[in-house]
Amino acid sequence: MSGVQHLVVGAAEGDQRLDRWLRRRFPGLTQGRVEKLIRTGQVRLDGARAEAGTRIAAGQQVRVPPLPPAPPAGSPPAATPAAAPEAADAAMIQRAVLFRDADIIVLNKPHGLASQGGSGLGDRHLDALTAALTFGYKERPVLVHRLDRDTSGLMVLARTPRAARRLAEAFRSRETRKIYWALVAGVPSPAMGTIRYGLVKAGGHGPAGEGERMRCVLPDRVEATPGARHATTDYAVLATLGRRAAWVALVPVTGRTHQLRAHMAETGHPIVGDGKYGGSGQENAGDGWGASLGPEFGRRLHLHARHLWLTHPVTGARLSFTAPLPPHMAASWATLGWQAGDVPPDPFPERR
Repeated sequence: MSGVQHLVVGAAEGDQRLDRWLRRRFPGLTQGRVEKLIRTGQVRLDGARAEAGTRIAAGQQVRVPPLPPAPPAGSPPAATPAAAPEAADAAMIQRAVLFRDADIIVLNKPHGLASQGGSGLGDRHLDALTAALTFGYKERPVLVHRLDRDTSGLMVLARTPRAARRLAEAFRSRETRKIYWALVAGVPSPAMGTIRYGLVKAGGHGPAGEGERMRCVLPDRVEATPGARHATTDYAVLATLGRRAAWVALVPVTGRTHQLRAHMAETGHPIVGDGKYGGSGQENAGDGWGASLGPEFGRRLHLHARHLWLTHPVTGARLSFTAPLPPHMAASWATLGWQAGDVPPDPFPERR
């Protein structure tokens, strides 16, 4: 194994995610391994801890811990495009496209498809399937944000470096607006409000951190809790099933890992089908806890990125998109007699 390295980001390597840069420099590393090295502070940017999604700049220094030997000479470079997706997967992801132009692609990510690879996720993920979304371009489009594997809905990909830079900044600065729909256990009260629990990572038990969760922290304890970060979610109840379940709209004012899932569970209203945060197996007596509504609802996560408003990164036009519900959520809505057209796209007019 090589020793500790201090590598300088080259002039042509700037303005990309830290994890992507590491994968290109060290093609033998899996995404899960890269994320763990960053999460545990073994990889540092200019001497400080960073996150996998941190955008690096030319001239910055990256500390890299001892790693296995590099591939032998003659191995394909890390930038070599991934193998073409299987025909069925290529057709599937192309059908998911809702909009494309010269600069961006907007798609409705299916439930169960990870945004990027990682431990236990294999090679079938959206980042790999972008090879089927070139549509005549030489380079694959790049992801500028992520959704959990079991969360469906709107995602934006950039087709050019210029669009990638501007979109990444728009998502970081919250210039975009995204509204999620969810089916939750019980009925939140009041019917509209804001959740402000901080979040801190509670590591998993697998060799690469599998099973990692986010733990909620009281707002006034965030500063005193190592690793905790403030998080804010707006919510609005759109319809109810007595006191057993509710259709809610969720706006992540901040963008923390598992924020919506952890916040709803902490309030006593976990999202239906969320085994990680308590929305899968408990009995539901109508008091909010447990989301077992019957076999017709299955055990799939009922969380969907439904609406998105953003400014086009090149033309400056204000765009809006709506993603149809995934099949399992559409079936649940039909069972409950809920109609998408019965609620406004944005139930938070005063918070836009």
